[in-house]
Amino acid sequence: MIKLNSLLSDIPLPIRLFLGKALLFFVIWKALYMGFFMESKTLDHPLTTHVGNASVYVLNNWSPMSDFRAVREAKNTIYEGEKSNEIASLIYHNDKRVLYIADLCNGLELIVLYIGFIVCMPSSFWRKTKYIIIGAILLDAVNIGRCVGLIYLREYYQYYFDIAHKYIFSVTVYSVTFLFWAVYTRKISLKIENETVQV
Repeated sequence: MIKLNSLLSDIPLPIRLFLGKALLFFVIWKALYMGFFMESKTLDHPLTTHVGNASVYVLNNWSPMSDFRAVREAKNTIYEGEKSNEIASLIYHNDKRVLYIADLCNGLELIVLYIGFIVCMPSSFWRKTKYIIIGAILLDAVNIGRCVGLIYLREYYQYYFDIAHKYIFSVTVYSVTFLFWAVYTRKISLKIENETVQV
């Protein structure tokens, strides 16, 4: 216990404050999500539907491909031996299923992670608000682009679909998130918690 206290005292106060706020934010979010949002689908349902519909819109209107449609369907899945029924957004191309967008893939966790970082860093209220709104919109757009890219690979380069789905697009999305954080923190100093930050 003494070693832990000594270790904590070696960490600068602003860093401890940031880590404490981040932990509190994480615990509150997980409690709210596991206790209410996960079961009610209040956040997941509209976001997953939006990602599916937006991906279809981009494909049908801004690409050489067409005849895509997104539908909400229930799908039985087995995870670690347990069966579950999940309603997801499925994208069809000429009645052939090309992409399954589950709630886990709707970008909610990533957006919340991004927002949590912004909230926990010292800055002005309006600067935080601006970066939260713009960042959330851009991350949503990146996730839609990811889905469009996966569908394109499924249609034309099937061989690369799995590696792109598991690694390439995931690295891309997290890299964009990190870039937004880097841009946000460029004028922030953790030396003084209540420091006024220029917008």
